[in-house]
Amino acid sequence: MSWIDLLRPPAEERSPEKIRIEIPLFPLGSVLFPGGILSLKVFEQRYLDMVADCLRRKAPFGVCLIARGKEVGEPATPHAIGTLAHISEAEMPQLGILMLKVRGNRRFRIVNSAAQSDGLLHATVELLDDITGCAVPEAQQGLLPLLRKIVSDLGPDKMPEPHAFDDAAWVGYRLTEILPVQVLAKQKLLELEDPVSRLEIIHAYLAQRQLVE
Repeated sequence: MSWIDLLRPPAEERSPEKIRIEIPLFPLGSVLFPGGILSLKVFEQRYLDMVADCLRRKAPFGVCLIARGKEVGEPATPHAIGTLAHISEAEMPQLGILMLKVRGNRRFRIVNSAAQSDGLLHATVELLDDITGCAVPEAQQGLLPLLRKIVSDLGPDKMPEPHAFDDAAWVGYRLTEILPVQVLAKQKLLELEDPVSRLEIIHAYLAQRQLVE
């Protein structure tokens, strides 16, 4: 069994109290994390229209890792867990090309989805709650000096404030973003509900490579 298999979360009980919303989806070959920054180059008409609508309504869209398919062409099949993306910057350097910077917000689970005639996916999603305010355990405190250095080196464009080095969820998301692992492993870390479990896995991975104590 690989360490990726260990990331598979147990089946979650569906809660009728969870908030459901309707959003367009943008399946990608990368993972967006809550609080993270992602730069996108948009050129397909369906996504140009989607971005224009989101900007007009000041509404988010959903970023999901592609499970099957490609970013362009026929609608891809996304993984069920994704992250709301709020547009923070939008520039059109040339006609038909839109450069975006988005910031991750809450995670969600796709309940159902369907493709429009233009191939744009729309979905009903359940918003997922992150466990916030959970301190970084003593056993994983060795991750913090490494993360502080990374945040300093990358700067505010890639690691914007507010920084929350005392929050296990924030620390885990920021470290997962920069881990040199396959994108599916990042997706499995995104899906974990327990921020401490995420830190334990990250710490074990980095300790094996003698990057942390």
